[in-house]
Amino acid sequence: MDKFTTLTAVAAPMPMQNIDTDKVIPARFLKTIKRSGLGKHLFDPLRFNADGSERAEFILNQDGYRKAQIIVSHENFGCGSSREHAPWALQDFGIRCIIAPSFGDIFYNNSFKNGLLPIRLPRQVCDELIEDAKLGGNARITIDLERQVVIRPNGEEIHFDVDPFRKHLLLNGLDDIGQTLQHETSIGRHEAGLRQSQSWLPATTG
Repeated sequence: MDKFTTLTAVAAPMPMQNIDTDKVIPARFLKTIKRSGLGKHLFDPLRFNADGSERAEFILNQDGYRKAQIIVSHENFGCGSSREHAPWALQDFGIRCIIAPSFGDIFYNNSFKNGLLPIRLPRQVCDELIEDAKLGGNARITIDLERQVVIRPNGEEIHFDVDPFRKHLLLNGLDDIGQTLQHETSIGRHEAGLRQSQSWLPATTG
């Protein structure tokens, strides 16, 4: 998992509530267990018409936002069904951080496990960041995870809370497997001890 330390990037304004995981990545695209390749289907019902053509009004189809790495939205982002494919699709598209007043619980937890930083900020603050984001590439937003601040284009710093353990995992790029491998030496010693303790047992027959 890629480390998340400091990110300065274009933010896409999405002033919508209840963007559920089926909008993030529709169920028909969940046949794969690979994390790559899902970005092209991100927000499919919002990005594309039935014939596959782009909807010009959708923010990620507009010049200046096609390579956005931050999304600023409204309440309950990522609600709905529990699909880990949602943070996979966001990551594959290039999104590293989502700022919203609240998130669906399962999506929130899955995001941290996949290197995506969800930041909870009050609705008023999100609206201010959305106005900043509307200025496109001329008004980039900075996320400093170590200091736990969002830095607006005008230099104002906004503090956000994050669980210390989850912060540690993101800063060090540790997913579930990475956490386990941190204890590889201890695990090896334990397994070696088990093998040694069982070496005296008589072989079974039949």
